[in-house]
Amino acid sequence: MKDDASVSYRKQLPQLLPASSAAELRAAMASREILQSTALAFDTQRQLRFELGGCRAVMPFGQCADGADTGSVRDIAVLTRVGRPTCFVIEGIDTDENGQPVYRLSRAEAQRMCKAEYLDQLQPGDILPCIVTHIEPFGAFCDVGCGISALLPIDCMSVSRISSPADRVSVGQQILCAIKSRDAQGRFVLTIRELLGTWAENAAAFTVGETVVGIVRSVEEYGTFIEIAPNLAGLAESCPDLPPGQAVSVYIKNILPEKMNDKLVIVNHALNRDATASSCGTSSRRDIWTGGSTPRPAAASALRRILPQRLAIRRETLYTIRK
Repeated sequence: MKDDASVSYRKQLPQLLPASSAAELRAAMASREILQSTALAFDTQRQLRFELGGCRAVMPFGQCADGADTGSVRDIAVLTRVGRPTCFVIEGIDTDENGQPVYRLSRAEAQRMCKAEYLDQLQPGDILPCIVTHIEPFGAFCDVGCGISALLPIDCMSVSRISSPADRVSVGQQILCAIKSRDAQGRFVLTIRELLGTWAENAAAFTVGETVVGIVRSVEEYGTFIEIAPNLAGLAESCPDLPPGQAVSVYIKNILPEKMNDKLVIVNHALNRDATASSCGTSSRRDIWTGGSTPRPAAASALRRILPQRLAIRRETLYTIRK
């Protein structure tokens, strides 16, 4: 698993909080800085335990996530934080029976701050980096900041038909998403299909007469849909023996801009998908579009036309974790 704090609004920094002096930790507490360290245990008193600057630190169950104090967070959601980087603010300092300081931490407060100062300011169309935390058949859940989850539905991942979200993303992957809407509980619904470039931009990378590698996305009675770019699929002859996800080579017979359609002919039915992943247009382009790197010029122009980018400065300046 990746950091609890999303990289969407901070620089790339070490996952663990380095050894800090008491003065630095007190300064962080006074300024309400969001810090990050690895949870070492979930004890019998239902609290997460940490070590900060050589001193003990505890996070009571009610402070382990926003809503934990009202019973809306299950134990499993907290105990699975053990061994993983976790964000928090220092709420106070107590003293143990030996007179040693014990820091009281709150992840719930860090999440509330993240919502108030960052997420609640965002609108549909804003673009933010996220981290994929887990995948379900209906979509992928992403960390959008301090462990706050948002859903990326499978139908918002691709114009082409895909059988699983794993065809587009993987757990731990850093991706750029756009905010599509909010659900009834106010949580973000994300999309990446608008970030894949227009049909014309994708088609411009190909020429009639070329033979390229593609991925089978669905097989119908009238033909086989094969994806040759993230937002570009063409129709070839029907081949019931080809499973979705199979890599094939295809001859580009025609490109029809007026119909936004490509006509393909399957050349090789049995390409080894693993061996051809690096040469497959879909696989390599997925890394470009969703891997957190700078989009290529065509992508950048598509983003400027389709979606506002209000976060260019904000995501670089908010919630920078103390080195």
